[in-house]
Amino acid sequence: MICALPSPNFGERRGGARPELVVIHYTAMPSFGSARTRLCLPEAEVSAHWLIGSDGQAEQLVPEEMRAWHAGAGQWRGCDDVNSRSIGIELDNLGERPFPEPQMAALEGLLGAIMARWAIPPENIIGHSDMSPGRKIDPGSRFDWQRLACQGLSIWPEPRNAPAPNADTFCALALSFGYGDLGIETLLPAFRLRFRPRYQGPLDATDMALVADLAMRFGNDGGAWRAS
Repeated sequence: MICALPSPNFGERRGGARPELVVIHYTAMPSFGSARTRLCLPEAEVSAHWLIGSDGQAEQLVPEEMRAWHAGAGQWRGCDDVNSRSIGIELDNLGERPFPEPQMAALEGLLGAIMARWAIPPENIIGHSDMSPGRKIDPGSRFDWQRLACQGLSIWPEPRNAPAPNADTFCALALSFGYGDLGIETLLPAFRLRFRPRYQGPLDATDMALVADLAMRFGNDGGAWRAS
């Protein structure tokens, strides 16, 4: 693991914020080198705390205590300055291929260390697409969230009894879990990208069961709906 800290694209976290989230991205660039160059260009005005190559090489670009410029517009759990509350990890991937084993192993090691350093719980490991539905799709349908959850590095829903499929109820439960206050046309594809990759079709009972479990276990209000 290399700690070079070469990017000038960072600043102070605003309002005394500290890292509470980790946001996972893919670079959508042709190589580790091209991604690293862009993340370090002052005129690009983008950066991330960490960049992990397909071979497992991990390089730190911004100190974790500082505010990197990786999240952009969006929100999670009602906060729209995600950069001030998060650590950003970029994975060298175009988004069209699986994430190689060395890269996933390096990510798992890094996530475990970050979570320990900053006392970040598994439910606060999110994708760029979670905090910016409709605008971003990374880390995409090829990313193995379930693998991370099996190691306590993220979460995975446990289906349970749920209300009948209803767009307003789904959106309320998604909002409780952490997503933005958005319509079903935006929320459902983002939710499925994370928890039901490559599944299509109208809102169904499985979607409701998954989001109800997440809202009940991790929602801000303890869940907008509870199983009887």
